Amino acid sequence: MNETLVCAVGNVATRPVYRDLATGASARFRLAVTSRYWDREKSAWADGHTNFFTVWANRQLATNAQASLNVGDPVIVQGRLKVRTEVRDGQQTWTSADIDAVAIGHDLARGTSAFRRVGRPEPAAAGSPQQPEPDWETPTVDVTAGERETRQQREPVAVT
Repeated sequence: MNETLVCAVGNVATRPVYRDLATGASARFRLAVTSRYWDREKSAWADGHTNFFTVWANRQLATNAQASLNVGDPVIVQGRLKVRTEVRDGQQTWTSADIDAVAIGHDLARGTSAFRRVGRPEPAAAGSPQQPEPDWETPTVDVTAGERETRQQREPVAVT
């Protein structure tokens, strides 16, 4: 239960790499997160240090990420942070920061997006007829005040 949950706002730095594995779909891409700060001397916004994360998505999230994300897209990624340190070539240490994504979405503060719901296969229900969609429209009726009083007097009141 002790996990480090993060929300990272940045740009897609590499094209998502999609793999169909025996355990389900998997996709990964690099996320560039650059801090911004107000430079008082220049009276302008300036870029700070850029951190790069490898974002991992699984199952349906992987399929949707591969179909939706392009290099340069502004995104928001929420997930579990995993920092690993490895020793390579016997002496060089290598550190990586990965995010095991739970949710990925376009950053609507920096642009627009058009959402398309992915259709799910419907389970075949034997013998159950399809129910029609209810009509949510409210009927419009022009009723004068006199007619309204007459209708209220005629309609029975249900007491529960």
